[in-house]
Amino acid sequence: MQDTLLIEDTGRAGALLHPLRIDVLKRLAEPSSCPEVAKDLTESTQKVYYHVKILEGAGLVNRVGERRVRGIVEGIYQARAKSYWLSPRLVGRIGGGGRARDHLSLGFLLTLAEEIQTDVARLAERAEKETTPSLGLSAEIELRDAGERDALRTEVREFFESLAQKYGRLDSSPEKIGTDIFRLTLVCYPKEENET
Repeated sequence: MQDTLLIEDTGRAGALLHPLRIDVLKRLAEPSSCPEVAKDLTESTQKVYYHVKILEGAGLVNRVGERRVRGIVEGIYQARAKSYWLSPRLVGRIGGGGRARDHLSLGFLLTLAEEIQTDVARLAERAEKETTPSLGLSAEIELRDAGERDALRTEVREFFESLAQKYGRLDSSPEKIGTDIFRLTLVCYPKEENET
């Protein structure tokens, strides 16, 4: 069972986005038969089997075994991943324009978030076979006024640019062949207050 499965086509998304199928997937976090899932959901075995076959056909569930119960062979199924991410590219950009170019705009931040989601999901699919060197950092900071916000923005931009200049050599010289290329993305946005 892999950590994340990225859904990038509408057929798979359609198979996933059905309330009962989502409930079935949750029950298939551990290998189970259709009668077991049906009992948990108080649904008929035939109805659960129908939905499991749709999920299996879409590659969202795997048949991992079988057993004989009172002369009948029951399939054992398991969800293919622990989480399923819908690619923002399923819908794509509606209306004019592609990627926002203003680094201070919310549109640019949304584009970065979409790219990160896609990249991380694809890495997660490979992670079962190989170690993926990565780094995640997160911090919350409190800014008292617009002056501090501008100062932070300037300092962070300068530091980020210095890292990009120091490590961002993308040439094809022989000594560079075989090296890893990493994406370094930095985002800063106001945190929503939790409603109490």
